[in-house]
Amino acid sequence: MRVTLVLLLCCLSVFINAQNDTLFSEGNALYNKGKYAEAIKKYETILKTDEHSADLYFNLGNAHYKLNNVAPSIFYFEKALQLRPNDQDIKNNLGFAQNMTIDAIDKVPDVGFSRIFKNMVNTFSADIWSVIAVCGVFIFVVLFLLYHFTYATSQKRMAFVVSVLGLFITGFSVVMAFQKNAIESKDNPAIVFAPESRVKADPNKSSEEIFRLHEGTKVQVLESYEDWYKIEIADKTSGWIPAEDIKLFNIF
Repeated sequence: MRVTLVLLLCCLSVFINAQNDTLFSEGNALYNKGKYAEAIKKYETILKTDEHSADLYFNLGNAHYKLNNVAPSIFYFEKALQLRPNDQDIKNNLGFAQNMTIDAIDKVPDVGFSRIFKNMVNTFSADIWSVIAVCGVFIFVVLFLLYHFTYATSQKRMAFVVSVLGLFITGFSVVMAFQKNAIESKDNPAIVFAPESRVKADPNKSSEEIFRLHEGTKVQVLESYEDWYKIEIADKTSGWIPAEDIKLFNIF
């Protein structure tokens, strides 16, 4: 019975993948014919099957961009960039879409040691830092054993130095991995979808208005309360925005 269930699930998965490939090709064909709204429907049908790929999000972003849908185009380009962060085509098209936004917000730059440390942490993903840490442990163990069992003074000295280096690499990589995880856990971006949204000092409609945001602006979600999100923009200004006015990249 269990084997039969597994086979059924495998067949279903193959069928869904084949169907999604067909839908993707149909969407591309509609896009090439200039039927962007119809192409979007094909791509969105694929999303409903919980299939996510950089190519799918990229094509969705392009189709929305052609229709001058500012917020959706930026949203899907950003989603594509999450899955393929070094893709220059995605970065270029995201830049074109961002040029359509109204809000001009100056980003507060990192300076001094904070900037250097952050750049070091962001050099690799948390998984890569973890792999480097494991490699450091391996180097330490092998060289420590070599130090213990070898008799030549020069070899013992070299083994000791390299084993200490392996231990340092391990410790450094572990710290970097934890810091990378901490940064990623705080990263909860969203895009403003409302044509215009009033950001309040507190999470209620009668609260004082601090500033306004327009569609396509990227924000960071800090916390939630009932039907409100506390957000922060690039210049570190924060406030409360109605939940219906933004769309989050990740589930908060």
